[in-house]
Amino acid sequence: MDGHGDAMFRFAMLRVRDRDLAEEVVQEALLAGFRSRDRYSGRAAERTWLIQILRNKIADHYRKKQREVPATDIAGDDPADHLFDERGHWKDGPGAWEMDPAEMMHREDFLRVLAECMAGLPERQAEVFSLRVIDEHPTDAVCDLLSVTKTNLGVLLHRARTKLRRCLEKNWFEAA
Repeated sequence: MDGHGDAMFRFAMLRVRDRDLAEEVVQEALLAGFRSRDRYSGRAAERTWLIQILRNKIADHYRKKQREVPATDIAGDDPADHLFDERGHWKDGPGAWEMDPAEMMHREDFLRVLAECMAGLPERQAEVFSLRVIDEHPTDAVCDLLSVTKTNLGVLLHRARTKLRRCLEKNWFEAA
């Protein structure tokens, strides 16, 4: 299990955005993996198996705090709202990306910038984006996990995507 700790930590950091919490969920996942090692069938790679345990530990973390909603995620003026006109159309549309997004997810330098951009999101938006987009949990599962409506989930995702796009355009595409 020693050979997987760094990868698990990077995986957790991208999702929870807190070093102490990332270390905690990785330790919990490694401990759970160790305790259930006799049930590891070998059908998946060991790292894949451990990452799935880690995903479950992260989901457990979100379940525990599902009742806490920061006020910044409920109300307030969102800078992303100023990107659209009164009919909901882009005032000045986003620039074209020259690289395939799936390809970028395998680049260490891109993941570092993405993590930095995610760190700038309000906590609830980062949680929603991580669960729904990065981990690809179904909409209903994310809504249940975080106790949000589908409408609220859509708003949070829209705001997170808009902010991330602006941050990535500035810190990745323009910087390159």
